[in-house]
Amino acid sequence: MARDSQVLDLNASYAYLLWCRDFAGTSIVATVDGRPAGFVTGYLRPDHPDVLMVWQVAVDAEHRGRGLAGRMLHELADRVGTPYLETTITPDNDASVALFTRFAADRGAALTREPVFDAGQFPDAHQTELLFRIGRIRPARTGGDHEEGS
Repeated sequence: MARDSQVLDLNASYAYLLWCRDFAGTSIVATVDGRPAGFVTGYLRPDHPDVLMVWQVAVDAEHRGRGLAGRMLHELADRVGTPYLETTITPDNDASVALFTRFAADRGAALTREPVFDAGQFPDAHQTELLFRIGRIRPARTGGDHEEGS
């Protein structure tokens, strides 16, 4: 799914297996009819354990446009329960910008954006990564905006 997204940085299959083992509590996989349809990988920042850092969000092409990414993000935030969420996004990734902006609005949380890694810091051709910091995250509203149909 990460490869097929054509947006996410790829990791070795070994890295994904380690992630599933070591960060299962801060990641989520959505299934449809018993098959993976999307995932969100995250971790608690070691120096800031009140921050859920979201690393990757992917939805299989067949399931895009149905709100699955938002539902996974809300479910994960509810499960982990941290007051803050961070992620990094390149300026041209409109879908991710919209997803996290909508998440912040749904949760009544402030959203700040600032460069965290400048393009010149990468050893390869890579755009600047913007840090999106969201918080304080309010609990989900029962029947809230992210409870759209499956």
